[in-house]
Amino acid sequence: MNYSSRLPHLSDDGIAFTVVVDSVARECLITLQALVTLSSFKSEDTDNDMMEIFHAYEPNINGVARRLAAAGVAGNPLVLRPETFSPPRTM
Repeated sequence: MNYSSRLPHLSDDGIAFTVVVDSVARECLITLQALVTLSSFKSEDTDNDMMEIFHAYEPNINGVARRLAAAGVAGNPLVLRPETFSPPRTM
C-alpha cells in the first residue's frame, strides 16, 4: 500500500514530509528552489508562501517521492530538487 503520512513541515532547507511505500516510511525533503520551479510551471504568482505552494502541488510531489522511494533511490531524507521536476532534455 502506498500513501502519504505525517504532516509536512517547514525546515531550514525546504519542506519535510513523509511518504509510505510498501509499508516503509520514507522521510523526504523538497527544497525551496524545487517549490519555486514547480510554481513557475503554471503560474506567474510567486507571492504564495512555500507551504501554500507545497499544498497546491502535494499530489504531484508525493507521487514523485513515492516513485523514487519505490525505485530504491538513496538518501535520508530523500531530497527532491528542481532537477527532479524539470522536463527531460531533448536534442
